[in-house]
Amino acid sequence: MTTRHDPPILSDVVNYQQRLDRTFAALVDPTRRAILAQLERKNSASVGELAEPFAIKLPAVMKHLDVLAEAGLITRTKSGRTVTVRLRHQPIREAMAWLSHYERFWSGGLDRLAASAELKEAESRSKVG
Repeated sequence: MTTRHDPPILSDVVNYQQRLDRTFAALVDPTRRAILAQLERKNSASVGELAEPFAIKLPAVMKHLDVLAEAGLITRTKSGRTVTVRLRHQPIREAMAWLSHYERFWSGGLDRLAASAELKEAESRSKVG
């Protein structure tokens, strides 16, 4: 019986895609984005500090933190009874690199759309004036 092994490069691509999927899925929720924004400003915070501005209970905040941790966007360390959360930048860097790669496809279209809208606006002003 033989065992199939994927080539390392294919495995790297699959892992990269899975990391991107987890990152973007985590970023969909506004509460999780707000938690990341807090961490970006503070560098680190306790779970209680992160939960403070939200009108949701601590267990709900903990679930959001679990999603962020699974996506690799945060790390948690425990010292005594205090859990400290820190932001991890690497997943965001990977997502930004992916987005910037595809930016060339939509930026040209957006530029053409803006130019078309400006032309139509100028034409309508010249008809009125």
